[in-house]
Amino acid sequence: MQVVYERCCGLDVHKETVVACVITPRGKEIQTFSTMTNNLLELADWLSELEVTHVAMESTGVFWKPIYNLLESDFEAMVVNAQHIKAVPGRKTDVKDAEWIAELLQHGLIRASFIPDRPQRELRGLVRYRRSLIHQRGQVVNRIQKVLEGANIKLSSVATDVVGASGRAMLQAMVNGTEDPKALAEMAKGRLKNKRPELEEALKGLVNDHQRMMLDSLLRHLTFLDEEIERLDAEVARRMLPFEETIQHVMEMPGMGRRNAEEVLAEIGTDMSRFPSANHLASWAKMCPAITKARENVKAEAPGMLIPGFAPLLSKPPGLQAAPKRRIFQPNIVA
Repeated sequence: MQVVYERCCGLDVHKETVVACVITPRGKEIQTFSTMTNNLLELADWLSELEVTHVAMESTGVFWKPIYNLLESDFEAMVVNAQHIKAVPGRKTDVKDAEWIAELLQHGLIRASFIPDRPQRELRGLVRYRRSLIHQRGQVVNRIQKVLEGANIKLSSVATDVVGASGRAMLQAMVNGTEDPKALAEMAKGRLKNKRPELEEALKGLVNDHQRMMLDSLLRHLTFLDEEIERLDAEVARRMLPFEETIQHVMEMPGMGRRNAEEVLAEIGTDMSRFPSANHLASWAKMCPAITKARENVKAEAPGMLIPGFAPLLSKPPGLQAAPKRRIFQPNIVA
């Protein structure tokens, strides 16, 4: 077969070791390195000595990230989906895997996954971490509701937001030992003041010491999450300043709020040249099923996990076109 890259390297990455196979006009050279920083620097020096131009590795968990970060500035580094480079079944070793990756790369048979530049990868990680904290906050609120139901406190039947300003004041008073429903109802604020009779009925319950302890712990956890989310919001907003105009354009789409727009931008960036069409982007974002056709059988497969930030687009508000039904392009997301 035609040789596309004369000097290339295939890496089989693991948690503690990385096996490197270099192919040059002189033949193959194979070495094993530890994944400690000093050893990875030795790997980079070795590749430079052999004048390697392209390096490919599998997307093995998160273990590829430090290697990619170290090599991307000096080499054309590629991360590939392991499903796309499966070797022929048989005896399998780390050395054989590294050789197989190097041979595929040498002949141009590897398709690189979409890996954004480092600033965008860091922004993506920050936004995903914020999303996980928001999810945790929802879990804490649900746990608070369960504790209240266990004490037969029906606050959620009257108040829309159990952990709003009024709800938190009432819950904190319960933690401090207040049991009088009338006194608790007097803490209502805003429009909730008009529901004081209903609040008095809803706040009649049996709160014991265990439930007070649970509420105290959950409220402190909720306060911590709110503070962290607010701090992350500020940091994301600071990093998004150069793209404020783009964010405003994204928010013009039906159903897209500020956080959703930030998540979309963090995931796909601003360079749309990597997606040949809107259909390709919808496919990459897992917004449409894959179509598999074998002879006369056509099967739609599950599209996989939706890329964060794109969920509002699936609600299909009036006037919004449905996502395309065929996946015609499947770049990988591994970062």
